[in-house]
Amino acid sequence: MADHSEDTPYIVTRRELLKRVGGASAAAAVPVGMFLPVISSGAPGAALAAQATGAAPVREALETLTAAESQALEAIAARLIPTDDSGPGAAEARAAHYIDRALGGALASSREAYRAGLAAADRYSETVKGAVFAKLSAQDQDAVLRDMENSVATGFTPNASTFFSLVLAHTIQGTFCDPYYGGNANFVGWDLIAYPGVRLAVSADQQRLDARPTPSHMSAYDHAMFSKRKPARASLDQGGRHHGD
Repeated sequence: MADHSEDTPYIVTRRELLKRVGGASAAAAVPVGMFLPVISSGAPGAALAAQATGAAPVREALETLTAAESQALEAIAARLIPTDDSGPGAAEARAAHYIDRALGGALASSREAYRAGLAAADRYSETVKGAVFAKLSAQDQDAVLRDMENSVATGFTPNASTFFSLVLAHTIQGTFCDPYYGGNANFVGWDLIAYPGVRLAVSADQQRLDARPTPSHMSAYDHAMFSKRKPARASLDQGGRHHGD
């Protein structure tokens, strides 16, 4: 856990975040305030990521965001839940892909907030650090995120901390959701918190207090009893309203 003083915001490492999440409700929605703040002081670890997943993170085709927005979002998510010595993070889980996909469907009402917020994050980064967010060093990215979290960063509507909390909540969802929804790639999020996946039956051995369930690495939708209907999509009209398919 990082040291802190009156001049340095309290920082909870990704390891502490995982303790708070726990394994029992990996795919459940949780209050945003439970996780603030979660910026780690560690630098990204691409080698760790590749080792953990067996390959470099894959960049999917965009569904909702522009290329510039996607680049900013991926960089922000990667610092909110970064790769460290305990394993891969939001980048390897493809949390940004989950958000991009959901902004065209279940999270369509947040599309304008992302458009304005990501642009504001890049403008603020250029003003105080000399480059857009994705081009900054890990240390400078963390400094910008702290400013956003504490509403020191300017140019956001209604304020920077509101956008910070929104992206944080969705990054957590994308890291620990059922992979069916576009995040938690290769089950890295569930593996981080030792969540074995949906169990339709539990044996006596698996109920022992010292038992460590073997991960099934199966989406809930891999089970026949769950519907395999494609997640609802939505389109925005000119007035900003959204309509599901």
